[in-house]
Amino acid sequence: MAPAGDPVFAALYDDRMRWPIRRARLQAAVREGFQAAVDVLMERRLLNWWMAGYPGAGIIEKQGLPGRAVAQWFGDSLTLYVDPRELIRGTDWRGYPHRLRPSSSAFLWDGEWDLRRSDLRFGSRYRFISEIDECRDDLTRTERYTRYMAHLKSGRPWRSHQQGVLLDSEARIQLYLQAYLGFLDHMASNGFDGARGKDRLGVAVTREGRLLKINRGLHRLAMAQRLGLPLVPVRVKAVHREWWCRVVGSAEGQDALERVRLALSACVPEEAPGSLDPAVFADDVIWPEPRAGLPIASRGSTP
Repeated sequence: MAPAGDPVFAALYDDRMRWPIRRARLQAAVREGFQAAVDVLMERRLLNWWMAGYPGAGIIEKQGLPGRAVAQWFGDSLTLYVDPRELIRGTDWRGYPHRLRPSSSAFLWDGEWDLRRSDLRFGSRYRFISEIDECRDDLTRTERYTRYMAHLKSGRPWRSHQQGVLLDSEARIQLYLQAYLGFLDHMASNGFDGARGKDRLGVAVTREGRLLKINRGLHRLAMAQRLGLPLVPVRVKAVHREWWCRVVGSAEGQDALERVRLALSACVPEEAPGSLDPAVFADDVIWPEPRAGLPIASRGSTP
């Protein structure tokens, strides 16, 4: 949820995590630097070639169009605002072969990924946020506390290289849970901060033109759902090729992108299960009463 070096986790930082953290940051910096210097430049050229309709443009589109270059062309048009309590379905990759998964670098996704959906209301993040909220007066009653204590007693304390956190004592476990409770209470008082996490809340457009949650930001989404925030910003990362073809029709290049831009505003979250869902859940979740904007006594650190 929080990026490495977040001041909220400063008290949980352990010097033994220094080298794993530096290694993780160095790897990320090298990867992102390479992408910025080479991949993005090449993707821009490919997109421009496709938009100009030069020979080979059809191959570029068949390969999915370069995602980062497409995102730069669309700009803020890929940011939509949705009711977080309607964004309850996400992509579910369990049991889905890697060779069939769409490329994260492409804007057009083929395959049946949009028919395999998870129900975020029953996911681990929403359970975690709900538990610390309900057990805020005694966090030792949460499942997450029990799990971290089990790691501690086994001699393998839980750690996060991204956050620089090592939970090697009961006090640290309590402080870590209190930090997330602080995030929740801060969001209740101050609203959703789209710049808080490392990544925006990502979504993909299904063949039916509906939104499925993908990638990171699930803790922040769970908090918004728990609090009943009216709207949160999400970022479209990819669209199903079937939806693209239906929207674009015979248009090409910039005209095709303009049609997609107009159609995105009509996309709403998918709330129904998919025909290939790996698991089925009873549809009996009752959301707590919205309390966003109401004063809440924060028991943890506030970001």
